[in-house]
Order: sequence, then structure tokens, then C-alpha cells
Amino acid sequence: MGRRGPSPTPTPILKLRGSTLVTKKREKAEVRGPAGLPECPDWLDSEGQAAWEQIVPLLSAMGILTRIDANALGRYCRLWTRWKKAEEFITKNGDVYPLKAEDGKIKCLMQFPQVSIAMKLAQQLTRLEQEFGMTPSARSRIQLQNGTAETNSDKSRFFEVG
Repeated sequence: MGRRGPSPTPTPILKLRGSTLVTKKREKAEVRGPAGLPECPDWLDSEGQAAWEQIVPLLSAMGILTRIDANALGRYCRLWTRWKKAEEFITKNGDVYPLKAEDGKIKCLMQFPQVSIAMKLAQQLTRLEQEFGMTPSARSRIQLQNGTAETNSDKSRFFEVG
């Protein structure tokens, strides 16, 4: 039998949300990834590497990347390039093609395999994007506390309540 319920939320995310579930015992018990940015895997093609170069600075600015994330992020970049190629095919050729009978008349329209491939890849990409906090709903669960670098600018101190 598989595990039940949602996967546990990492302590840093709980802290950003201001959750009361954060305890010292939980913080000590939680495994952390090694500090630093992940290196781009050599198995990524040139398009995957371009996606890597685009996304790593953004995720790094969010403060969620560690070196251990290289493979998961590499899979994301590979899936993204495959999804992009499938979508380009669909844009060029459409969603369906005619299936003709022996007499040359169209029997029915069949869906190109790239359509279902693109849909499955989109689902996998969405799951990985949620893991990395790359969707609006994933980010909406994170609330920055006062005192962070971005919220505590020189002017913002005049508008703080209390």
C-alpha cells in the first residue's frame, strides 16, 4: 500500500508561511540539501541547457535550490524541451489528420500522437513546477515575513502597520 495523504511540507516553506507547525525538533530532524547551486547535467541537449540557464537564476533568487536538485531540475528541462517540440509539431500540423478509406474518402479524423504526448508532458511539468514553487498556486502558499530583504526596503518601513 502506498503512502497516504499529501507529502510533508519542508520546514523552510512552513517558516515562510508563518506556520505554527515549525518546531526545533522538526527542524533538527529534517534533511537539508548541500548548499550551493546545482551544476547543469551533461546529458541535457542544447535546448535543455538553454532552459537550465534561464530557470536556475530565477529559482536561485527564490532561495530554494541546493546542489541535490540537479537531477530533478534536469528532468524538468528535458521534459520541457520535449513538450516544446510536441507543441511546435501541433502548431505546424494541427491536432488531427484524416484517415482515408481505400476509395480515398475520409473515414474519420485521428489525433496525432503528439497531442497526447504534449498533454502527458504538461502534467509531468506541472507536478515538477509545483515541487519547485514555479506556479502561482504553489507560491501563494508561501508568505514572506516582515524583515526579509525584498519587503523591508527603505520606503516600506514608513508604511508598516504597528
